[in-house]
Amino acid sequence: MKQQLIITILGANKVTMLSTITDVVSETNCNILDSRQAVYGQDFSLTMIVEGTQSAIARVEVAIPLACQQLDLLSMMKRTKRHAKQNLEHLADVTFSGVDAVGVIKEVTQFFSTFCVTVSALRLKTLQTSPDEPDEVKCKMVVSMPHDIDIGDFEKKFEVLLQQLDLHGAIKQNH
Repeated sequence: MKQQLIITILGANKVTMLSTITDVVSETNCNILDSRQAVYGQDFSLTMIVEGTQSAIARVEVAIPLACQQLDLLSMMKRTKRHAKQNLEHLADVTFSGVDAVGVIKEVTQFFSTFCVTVSALRLKTLQTSPDEPDEVKCKMVVSMPHDIDIGDFEKKFEVLLQQLDLHGAIKQNH
């Protein structure tokens, strides 16, 4: 029976890091089912889910920390249940901008949760226009929406929320 393991690795971005980690996974007879990676400044973040037999998962649980120690990286692992691939059919780009205020992201993400909309990616930028003007916020998110969502209702209520927060924005579905 196949087992699955989530692996997260953090550290300085190095040219050979990704190939070393994927080699370790391959050498332990595990398969990478899904992965996400990002570079933040000079640092790297990798999260992946791997699958293998019980003995293969046990081998990768030992091999990854050793490889990470050699590369001066941090690693965390957690066994998990059956992985289901993310449904990419109902993705949308959400953008908004306007006056920055404490709690804006919290309000938007709480609104999404009431519709069972999940955030897959988020990028936020705060801009100072002038010393006597309030800061501006610009945000872009990629969200995954449930199949049964009433998109018209969702968009109208999102527009109301943005007006309450003194923001403007849009939702663009990715078909």
